[in-house]
Amino acid sequence: MSVQPVTISNLRAGYGGDDIVNDVSFDVRPGEVFTIIGPNGSGKSTLIKVLAGIVPARKGTISLFDKDVTAMKAAQRIAAGMAYVPQEFNVFRNMTIAENLRLSTEFIGLRGRRGLAERDRVLAMFPDIAGRQSILAGNLSGGQRQMLAFACALISGPEVLLLDEPSAGLSPRLVGEIFQKVRAVNAAGTTVVMVEQNVAQALPISDRVLVLVNGAIRHQSTAEEIRARDDLHELFLGEA
Repeated sequence: MSVQPVTISNLRAGYGGDDIVNDVSFDVRPGEVFTIIGPNGSGKSTLIKVLAGIVPARKGTISLFDKDVTAMKAAQRIAAGMAYVPQEFNVFRNMTIAENLRLSTEFIGLRGRRGLAERDRVLAMFPDIAGRQSILAGNLSGGQRQMLAFACALISGPEVLLLDEPSAGLSPRLVGEIFQKVRAVNAAGTTVVMVEQNVAQALPISDRVLVLVNGAIRHQSTAEEIRARDDLHELFLGEA
């Protein structure tokens, strides 16, 4: 039996005195796109920030390939094989594409030829930005900035990629392009855990789906089963 890339057990987390994520348990299987959906305020972004090490867990455990990473800081989780692309502030807008990528390679200790080789490997997946490395990230379109954020995260060669609302603020055309990139990254061998509000676009590229309502798991199934349901609205409201 293969080791699961991510295993979450009885997780609780929040801000101040309140728990936003309440006793959540699930696992992510090798090579899948695992998508977390739910209404606004359901705790989706908090949950993925806990997985990334941005928000500490108050209770429970997070395992990466059977290694307990619950107490690890975000940088340590990157070294352990996990990368995170936040919804906002995911690139340095006052720096060029090349500078953003160089910062990512240097962060993981790659310099010189090794750093350039990793940069070129990742850029081959993102031709829209590969030929524009002297452009400031702040002058890119929303979709191009998201692709740059993906590229920076992939520099470390993660086995698990965490994405928080990758389609947020993008036009319908760009949403489709971003999800194509998510699927391409996954097809290249990276397990993806994604929080997404755009359910209609996310389900076709997802393998399994978790519905989070009020910080608790409301439903879990394959994406195909979710797409076949006619009561998704009720699921989101917690009535089904």
